Amino acid sequence: MRAGVFHASGDIRVDTVPDPSIVEPSDALVRVTRAAICGSDLWFYRGIAAWKEGWRTGHEFIGVVEAVGADVTGVRAGDHVIAPFAYSDGTCEFCRQGLQTSCLHGGGFGGPDGGGQAELVRVPLADGTLVAIPPALAEDSAWWARVLPLTDVLPTGHHAVVSSGAHAGDTVAVVGDGAVGLCAVMAARRLGAERILAIGHNAKRLELARDFGATETFDSHDADCAERVVEATGGGAPHVAEAVGTQSAMDLALKVARPGGSVGYVGVPRGIDKVDVGRMFSANIGLRGGVAPVRAYLPELLADVVAGKLDPSPVFDLVIGLDQLPAGYGAMDERRAIKVMVEVAG
Repeated sequence: MRAGVFHASGDIRVDTVPDPSIVEPSDALVRVTRAAICGSDLWFYRGIAAWKEGWRTGHEFIGVVEAVGADVTGVRAGDHVIAPFAYSDGTCEFCRQGLQTSCLHGGGFGGPDGGGQAELVRVPLADGTLVAIPPALAEDSAWWARVLPLTDVLPTGHHAVVSSGAHAGDTVAVVGDGAVGLCAVMAARRLGAERILAIGHNAKRLELARDFGATETFDSHDADCAERVVEATGGGAPHVAEAVGTQSAMDLALKVARPGGSVGYVGVPRGIDKVDVGRMFSANIGLRGGVAPVRAYLPELLADVVAGKLDPSPVFDLVIGLDQLPAGYGAMDERRAIKVMVEVAG
């Protein structure tokens, strides 16, 4: 089969590799229909994350079950499914608490054991991981762009807003104009936030943030950005979603947070060397978040996508075939694309 393979920083190729197979009775094989490039994929692409030559790329994919192990009962061959970026058994202590990304027997896609930017993926712990797409959606490929963000960016943006403690009627500031930040704006609107302040530095993306529900936008490259947000909110936003994972984004999130407020952070923390605990202490600001338990959020978010209440598909502004994967990484790296969808099979 063809699959995305990491060779070196800035060097992603589509190579022919052995097909995966059923190894454990709890496995499923999924033939990928659509995959995506994630902002966190750029960390190894840029050489920031230590990856080894030959590791497989990608952790966001949907597809059709091709085969299942003897113990799998939740899905069957022919089902269209969503795969969260992390697999989990669904039965351990942490899975039962809705924290599937801390599953005692789980793991993630991408790396030495296979990735989602490929024609076929072996999915361990299929019953605890895969979620079937309603047949009516699965048969209409026009829906796939709405469903694919459920593998990562939409639930991750949702996790940021939930971790910030936001509820209906609240004010939420979102730091970051990438796909996760845009989905955090959408999640804040879904939860009923009255004011949503989108903070980024790309005019096109901030315009899309308004389409997703932002009531105000701010340029993070302005020297007085934090002061302007604090002034606009009369002392700071009580709920802040940090969706980037850089030092500057975390610093800005804490600066715009209201005393007594909370910051929900979901940006993979590459390059964050310190957190301003002094600011948190003096202003009683809480910090909570981390890797999103996508599997916990999938049922409710999928229901809203099916009902037409959520459409995150505009985050995809570049669609490519699998053979064009290297160019897709380049477009993401150079910020010429918000998020790339990879068409693998029809």
